[in-house]
Amino acid sequence: MFFITLCLVTTAQKAILWGKVVRIADGDTVTLLDSLNQQHSIRLHGIDCPERTQDYFQVAKEFTGQFCANKVVRADVYSYDQYKRAIARVYVDSIELNYALLKSGLAWHFTQFDKTTYYAEAEAEAKMYKRQLWSLPNPIAPWEFRKWKRQQRQNSKAKN
Repeated sequence: MFFITLCLVTTAQKAILWGKVVRIADGDTVTLLDSLNQQHSIRLHGIDCPERTQDYFQVAKEFTGQFCANKVVRADVYSYDQYKRAIARVYVDSIELNYALLKSGLAWHFTQFDKTTYYAEAEAEAKMYKRQLWSLPNPIAPWEFRKWKRQQRQNSKAKN
């Protein structure tokens, strides 16, 4: 096939993975298949897309799918999370998926983990023009939504 061989180029803090995106879990998580038929779960660095039951979840997932499904991508890996997912910036040709999601109004800039100026600017532009999730009257950040869901489960357990 035309797969580019898995390329683990180690620099100061990152590795680079090449492969075809074979699965879209949600807007910010994809699975990459390298030339050795190894799957790599990739979580997009610096952004957070809506959760499954939030508005714009499906739109963000479809955007990611149209952007990179069945395409050869480059993933610049910065670290790994507790679920063993590579935390990365993903590129198709020279276009960055993480940035594209922010600019389209389909993700929040996850400032707890990233301080990139151009991410902040992309989110601010999406807010200003009320793109996608920013058109909602009170969009709830996914990390706040997850926290609220955890509290709901704990409250439910406490009642039983």
